[in-house]
Amino acid sequence: MRTTVSHIAKEAGVSPATVDRVLNGRDGVRERTRTIVMDVATRLGYFGPVAHSGNDIRIEFILPAGNNTFMLMLRKYLFDEAASYGGINASLHLIEAFDPENLAQKLRELEGKTDAVALVALDHPIVREAINSLAATGIRIATLVSDISSVNKLGYVGIDNRAAGRLAGLLMGRFLGRGETHGTAIFIGSSAYRGHEEREMGYRSILAQDFPTLNIVDIIPISEDRERAYEAARHLLSSKSLRGIYNIGSGNQGIGRALREADGGRDIVFIGHDLTDATRMMLLDRTMDAVIDQNPRVEAREVVKLLVSAVRGSKEPEYLPRLQVIFRENIPIF
Repeated sequence: MRTTVSHIAKEAGVSPATVDRVLNGRDGVRERTRTIVMDVATRLGYFGPVAHSGNDIRIEFILPAGNNTFMLMLRKYLFDEAASYGGINASLHLIEAFDPENLAQKLRELEGKTDAVALVALDHPIVREAINSLAATGIRIATLVSDISSVNKLGYVGIDNRAAGRLAGLLMGRFLGRGETHGTAIFIGSSAYRGHEEREMGYRSILAQDFPTLNIVDIIPISEDRERAYEAARHLLSSKSLRGIYNIGSGNQGIGRALREADGGRDIVFIGHDLTDATRMMLLDRTMDAVIDQNPRVEAREVVKLLVSAVRGSKEPEYLPRLQVIFRENIPIF
């Protein structure tokens, strides 16, 4: 089937008008967008059959196990993106969340068996050591969604998580105002994910800087468990004077359930991450007030491109997707 402007626009995440401007060499398009559109058009065969050199490229995706909806979406997009290239042999490895020993062991097992690895990594000494050892063998590695510093990697593909936490704090402060003293709570998956730790730091910093009357009354680790989030939220709502909840990771459905059941739950400002079917419905029924979204399709596209380019001998810059705040009034159509 012939590749159309609409196909390219959908894959690149831009409008058909933007694709048309790029393909016809017209001005008014940022260079980064122009590069993405041209890469997608070439890969989809718009300019003719795509030639693949050498043997198949082997890529391993290492993601947390479980029912985290965002991670389920990311899995799908990673394989969609790998399949769109041709000549890529992709495999998925699921590691129990917050288990650095198993993650490090999986990395060690991949030595000599693959060309590249994209992983959502825990920030732990044995994981860092395993990444560096694997990279020393020539395998290209990129971190995804949550970064690790001081390791030998090609780059990081994911949002600026500290900025995301600051954005959540700004929203909370603007929703609740600067006048009265209010209590807020943080729900966190685990600080073993550097991204979660950075979101907490960002949230704390802007509250201290710009909204000193907003207090953090509790920080609740839920290990990305929906039922644990529900029980913790029920307990918190029954025992504390609370005006706001910021959920750093997954578990939004558990918190939302507790808020719906609680007297006065609708008066709590609830801010979380990642637009899914569940958070979309919670925005619509006003259980949630705002969702800070990252685009898993874009992240999958960029990390696969980063790894494939490196294996083929070229270089792509690491990519930080934009943050987007979704309210009830601007929910996009999937």
